[in-house]
Order: sequence, then C-alpha cells, then structure tokens
Amino acid sequence: MLNRMNDLKVRIEPWAEVDLELLYRLNAPEMLEHLGGPETEEQILARHKRYFEISGRGKGRMFSIVLLPELVAVGNIGYWERVWKEETVYEIGWGVLPTFQGKGIASAATAAAVASAKAEQKSRHIHAFPSVDNPASNAICRKFGFTFMAECSFEYPPGSFMRCNDWRLDLTAAT
Repeated sequence: MLNRMNDLKVRIEPWAEVDLELLYRLNAPEMLEHLGGPETEEQILARHKRYFEISGRGKGRMFSIVLLPELVAVGNIGYWERVWKEETVYEIGWGVLPTFQGKGIASAATAAAVASAKAEQKSRHIHAFPSVDNPASNAICRKFGFTFMAECSFEYPPGSFMRCNDWRLDLTAAT
C-alpha cells in the first residue's frame, strides 16, 4: 500500500522474516523511552514471531514502513485486536527510526494503515494509546481526526503501567 504526503513516498509492506533486522534497529533506547525501554533478545524474537504471524490469525496486520524510491525500511506500523472497555477494537501503534523522524513518514504510514484497517471492515473503532509524554505521536492522532477519549493508565510492557492518552477513530465514518 502506497501513500504520498507532501511529495514523500512511503509504502507499508506486510511484516516478513527479513524484518527481524529492522526490529533490532527499532529496539534502541531513544525509540522506546515512552514504552518501557529496550527489550531482551528473547523478547525481540518473540515480538518478531507475533508480528510475522498476526495476519494469518486474522486479528490484525503488521507492516514495515519503506521509504521510496530508496526501498529503505525505516520503521514499523500495525494494528491488532484487543478488548478495550468491553468492546473488541483495533489498537494501532508505530515507530520510525530516529534519523527518519520529523519528515512525515509516521503520518504517511498511519494513513495507509488506517486505510487497510477500514478496508477489512472488521472493527468499528481503532484506538491509539501514546504516552502523555509523547507529543509527536499525540499530534499524529489529532492530525488524522482521532477523538481524544481520556487520559488512562495502560499496562505496557506487561507488569509496567504508563500514563497514556486514549485516542479513538471511527473506521466506519465517511472520509
């Protein structure tokens, strides 16, 4: 799926075995400061397996974010099912390598991922839960018309609670 924003070309591609190297690069302290810090080798391998298998289970999709025309993997984005306030919804999350941040890549990838989730017609809502201390991710939610629901306590990683903003987008609304 290709998306163009301000002459920036970004494609999201289904997560593949070759994306393990990207996952290692995304496991940097500056990338995970809002998400509990870097993961262990075992955690990275388990995450890669989950990402690789999610589409086959029909419970979401994970993608690498590829910058064009360079064909360089610069981040990841995905959505997955979760139960939130007694409703099955999609949750969306993304990460872009530090040297590529601030260029609109996460925004372009978010537009493509939301379009993919809408096309599936499986879930009415998609939620994003960026840390209250992550202005860039909160700005993306505002930009794409997510509705701010509330500040909340969110368990991530398991066993650790963080303060997040709950943003919700109606996937059935006309665009």
